[in-house]
Amino acid sequence: MLLYLVKHSRPDIANSVRELSKVIDKPTMAGMKEMQRVIKYVLDTEDTGLSIKPMKEQKKWILHVYSDSDFAGDKEKRISIAGFVLYVLGVAVSWRSKGERSVTLSSTEAEYVAISEAVKEIKFVYQLLMSMKINVELPIVVRVDNIGAIYLSENATTSGRTKHVDTRYHFVREYIEGKFIKIIFVRSEDNDSDIFTKNTSGELHAKHTSKMTSQRK
Repeated sequence: MLLYLVKHSRPDIANSVRELSKVIDKPTMAGMKEMQRVIKYVLDTEDTGLSIKPMKEQKKWILHVYSDSDFAGDKEKRISIAGFVLYVLGVAVSWRSKGERSVTLSSTEAEYVAISEAVKEIKFVYQLLMSMKINVELPIVVRVDNIGAIYLSENATTSGRTKHVDTRYHFVREYIEGKFIKIIFVRSEDNDSDIFTKNTSGELHAKHTSKMTSQRK
């Protein structure tokens, strides 16, 4: 049930459900209590769903993305947690909270890997819209809160500190050079994808989710 909600209409519980999924094969009392807490939250906010508002006709549709990573956020495997949310005309249509494939050696590298995952989704949504003859405004803006990751994404020169980064992630640079995406800095407290990588304060969680969801009137 929770996975269904996360996939279709409740991005606000994505991080909690990701954490719960780690103990599916080895349930614990702590995991049970956490699941009950999440279910109670869902029941208390049962009128909450994706926020979709009517828009004026657009010649070109605007996509924008927030990307984030919690460095070594998984305390057992020490992998970082990547998250993103993709908006189409201001509506959240895709989001993710997921552990990265491998252990990264710095927060900059972890953020860079997270950006690459977000760009894959951007490319998919872009191609889907183009297949429906819908023009998309380029470049697509990706907002991140790590200046080092922005520099790594834009800098084609590889140093000794970054050459170990898997080449499968460097396609991000090609999309930047091709003016397909543009990566800009955003403060952490204004980064909507923050709620997909870590537990945040209730105030901050409400601030970010208010941009994605709303209550039925």
